[in-house]
Amino acid sequence: MASEGPSNEGAVPWGAARAAEEAAAGQVAQEGPAEKKKWKEKLGLKGKGKKGKASGKGTDAEAAPPPPDLAGEGSNGQGDREKDIGKLMEAMTRTLANADMRGARGVPSNKDLDAAAKAAHAFWETQPVTQFSAERSAPELPEGAIQPPQKVEDVRQEPYKLPSAYEWCTCDVNDAQEIVEVYTLLTNNYVEDDDNMFRFDYSKEFLRWALKLPGYTSQWHIGVRAKTSKKLVAFISGVPARIRVQSAVVRMAEINFLCVHKKLRSKRLAPVLIREITRRVHLRDTWQAVYTAGVVLPKPLATCRYWHRSLNPKKLIDVGFSRLARNMTMARTIKLYKLPEQPLSPGIRPMHPADVPAVTALVTTYLQQFAIAPVLSEEEIAHLLLPAAGVVSSYVIGGEGGRVSDLCSFYTLPSSIIGNPEHSTLKAAYSFYNVATSVPLEQLMTDALILAKQDDFDVFNALDIQHNEAFLKDLKFGPGDGFLHYYLYNWRLNKELQPRQVGLVML
Repeated sequence: MASEGPSNEGAVPWGAARAAEEAAAGQVAQEGPAEKKKWKEKLGLKGKGKKGKASGKGTDAEAAPPPPDLAGEGSNGQGDREKDIGKLMEAMTRTLANADMRGARGVPSNKDLDAAAKAAHAFWETQPVTQFSAERSAPELPEGAIQPPQKVEDVRQEPYKLPSAYEWCTCDVNDAQEIVEVYTLLTNNYVEDDDNMFRFDYSKEFLRWALKLPGYTSQWHIGVRAKTSKKLVAFISGVPARIRVQSAVVRMAEINFLCVHKKLRSKRLAPVLIREITRRVHLRDTWQAVYTAGVVLPKPLATCRYWHRSLNPKKLIDVGFSRLARNMTMARTIKLYKLPEQPLSPGIRPMHPADVPAVTALVTTYLQQFAIAPVLSEEEIAHLLLPAAGVVSSYVIGGEGGRVSDLCSFYTLPSSIIGNPEHSTLKAAYSFYNVATSVPLEQLMTDALILAKQDDFDVFNALDIQHNEAFLKDLKFGPGDGFLHYYLYNWRLNKELQPRQVGLVML
């Protein structure tokens, strides 16, 4: 989730949609008359169709890789390490977000960023993160915390020093004016694609939802203001989380929304922001973090890919998000992605507050099968999954006595369309938590696509984590052209996880 400019973690890979169109076009060419089959036949739901297994969470315009200084309390910020960090972060603030736009948090092609990342590896080797060299030198290093926690009273008490024209502030997202300031900063300076055609548009409601998880502290919503004008020019956030890694449940910080005003990216504010949130996280007696990035750093816990499913192919083509595939007409493309008018699963409905206990039990059981996953209380499930207009949509299939057998959910992350006379917004849905026990997963996710289409979404995105791989190709998702890397800070796993072992979705 932490990316400079993410995670996360969420990012729309604009170029990736083109690969999806090509793949889908090939599929329709092969299907021919079969395209006329009923959807339940295509899903294998007639006759002896098998039921699916149970199935079931950034950034980024300055989305940054995680807190590179999460352990550097004693550092004075001088010397070669400071130069390495500054070089890395300056390059990332310029280009990492654009890499996200190119390919679902894709690996950047910018040569400056590549060089900066290599230069920074010397710094990362001083940090409590899993190292690339560890496999060669000591493959049997113990899993778990790399460094023990220090005493909270020994953590640096004073904020890190900023350039003289700037000052720290704590952003109160409950305050109407301050949330507008955060929204404005992110809207104008966060994620934008290389061609300046699309820009992420996190709504104020979405930001409050993402930043006000139960147990949050405003001390982890950190801003930088110009002393003279008091204008908000930079921001970084953290939220508390309980993450299960294998069998250990660890209190962590999720770092996200690192953003520096475009005109100030030569001021090296990003590394200072990261140092400061590190300090504040430590003051809360928290010593681990989880984050995502589109670049390879020491050392990914897992590497995942975004997939994309067109819901409004004509609009996506008209605005340049995707293109008309070779040998395909617009009419055939629209037909290819056509969905049924109504969901396939009888009784599917929006989630209600009364469903929270049953949904918590369902999600908890489902997440136990993954190597890394959040541990969510009823309060957290209510916050994350109860439907909120323009933020998150959740649907359940229930039985008698308050029982819930199935859940599908997705959150909303639109983008502004720049310079298009007909369209101003691209509405994207992101797969969240999905659990299927009474119907096949493919049928449940078809329902999610139908419900998203009914709510006027243009595209539906999903990572290949959890059990998602089981439905992506059959439901005409196309693979993105980049990757999202998950990282843990101050926690070691000796073997990299496969996407299907990841149960954590980061906003």
